[in-house]
Amino acid sequence: MMQVLGPLGLLETKFRRFDGELALREGAEISGYASLFGATDQGGDVVQRGAYGGSLSKLAAQGRGVKMLWQHDPAQPIGVWDDVREDGRGLFVKGRLLLEVRAAREAHVLLKAGAIDGLSIGYRTLRAEKAAGQRLLHEIELWEVSLVTFPMLPEARVQTSASDEVDVTAADEADLARTLAETFREARELLA
Repeated sequence: MMQVLGPLGLLETKFRRFDGELALREGAEISGYASLFGATDQGGDVVQRGAYGGSLSKLAAQGRGVKMLWQHDPAQPIGVWDDVREDGRGLFVKGRLLLEVRAAREAHVLLKAGAIDGLSIGYRTLRAEKAAGQRLLHEIELWEVSLVTFPMLPEARVQTSASDEVDVTAADEADLARTLAETFREARELLA
């Protein structure tokens, strides 16, 4: 985790590698999970389910979005996130690199070559607690999701595709099955 003093106070950044849901498509569209719920990162932080909900709702009400930056540099926006949402697994992002921007073209080439593979969130912690040597993040004000070199969850892996279609792997199908099972379990609990 890195902390930087920004215009609105202390900005925290959380690095995470793209996982199996990452897709790099022709035309510079990217998608993946910027954060996974319940996963302990190298800094001992664990994002809890629902931590992003308030922030995403507030941004939507204001007609604003989460910024896409290169290596957390506010002077280097490289694209737009068209879809940023929480699901049963974590914070899913989908967007486009703007290839008219020099840094975005560089990022695109590096992604295609496998030289970079990370996502990192820039945020401010609004509510957290310490438990068993970890910091449980319950509420986060999300500012940006960056493409980065060094993510905080190094065990995640990258999947890229050079075509417009994303290859569905056995890991993708297993993740979908887990997400569906979890959704049904949560629905049963709500109905009980």
